[in-house]
Amino acid sequence: MESCNYDCSYCPFAKKKNTRKELAFDRTCLLDLENWVAQQNRDISILFTPWGEALIRKYYQEALQRFSWMPNVKKVSIQTNLSGNLAWVKGANPKTLALWTTFHPTETTVSKFLDQCQLLIQHSIPFSVGIVGKKENFHFIQELKDRLPSTIYLWVNAYKRQPNYYSPTEQDWLQRIDPLFSFNNTIYETRGKGCAAGETSISIDGAGNVTRCHFIKKQLGNIYQQSLDEMLSRQPCTNAACRCYIGYINLKELKLKEVYSDRILERIPIDYHSSIKDNNI
Repeated sequence: MESCNYDCSYCPFAKKKNTRKELAFDRTCLLDLENWVAQQNRDISILFTPWGEALIRKYYQEALQRFSWMPNVKKVSIQTNLSGNLAWVKGANPKTLALWTTFHPTETTVSKFLDQCQLLIQHSIPFSVGIVGKKENFHFIQELKDRLPSTIYLWVNAYKRQPNYYSPTEQDWLQRIDPLFSFNNTIYETRGKGCAAGETSISIDGAGNVTRCHFIKKQLGNIYQQSLDEMLSRQPCTNAACRCYIGYINLKELKLKEVYSDRILERIPIDYHSSIKDNNI
């Protein structure tokens, strides 16, 4: 699936639409993955990173419900702009489902976004909130920080396309907003360094093809043709650098499991692991 209902200027999938045939194929791929996961005799955690927005599709909503109740699925999470109907979360397991949500200032309002967040809170669904740290977004960042419950983690994706984009004063302010901003505002030199990608985590495309991570495209195999044990191995990173959260969380020297524990997929640090039942926006 490569489609989105939003039109963000920096995103390659902005306002893209898939054909019915493409969506039907995507649904088949999702069902194949679901059947494969159900047959595994090991604990599995899943993060969906769709090329666009998946939760506007009913078949993704229903699949996440089912994944959340599988006994061997310890976590199922998905990146989402939170624009879709959230009635489906009532049927999901709040102990397993968690959402990685992102606010897009050019596409919706803070109030509408927070209304969606409140629905997640009402149904005890854990989630984090993110926003791209472009300077024109600074007042939205502050508004989100002011209006979100203090127990909801607000993260800022550093804008790294332009070197030295932030002044020292701006970096200090962003660090106060997001205590982990400095981790994201770093481009890590990774070649030859220890990485859990390919050892305890992998990237799987719709056809079941496996790579170490999103950013190393050498294929390790296919989940429908080989066992995981045949494909998993300990090996150093082969890329020169890593700049994205879903990549550097696997960099062993950062020890980010100690920061996020079992909520690393949905990007919720340990300090924010408390129950969200009593929150209100």
